[in-house]
Amino acid sequence: MKTRHQLSAAGPAPGLAVFPLAGRQGVRAAGEVGLTTRSIWEGVLEEAVREGEDVYYLELSDVTFVDVAGAGALAAAAGQLRDGRRFVVRRPPAALRRTLDLLWPGQTGIEVSTS
Repeated sequence: MKTRHQLSAAGPAPGLAVFPLAGRQGVRAAGEVGLTTRSIWEGVLEEAVREGEDVYYLELSDVTFVDVAGAGALAAAAGQLRDGRRFVVRRPPAALRRTLDLLWPGQTGIEVSTS
């Protein structure tokens, strides 16, 4: 990822900041993925699909929440990956892991890592 995305919403709505990972193909995100930040999340995923890397890392240890639509966007992006490519989702919020397991079990384009 070549660009940095950030949305800081005014008032009580949370924001989402996304930064390139050092030394790996992927991003580190902080904040929440929800209605007000979904366009940033979807843009990151679209860019990752276009980049064509075999492994694209999503470091989510500083993400506190991903809504169902955000999980769906991840599953849809993974579905666009060619065979053998995948997203490695590192330390996601527990709700994202549960949502992926419940609604998209066995999605081959997503590997969830808790370490």
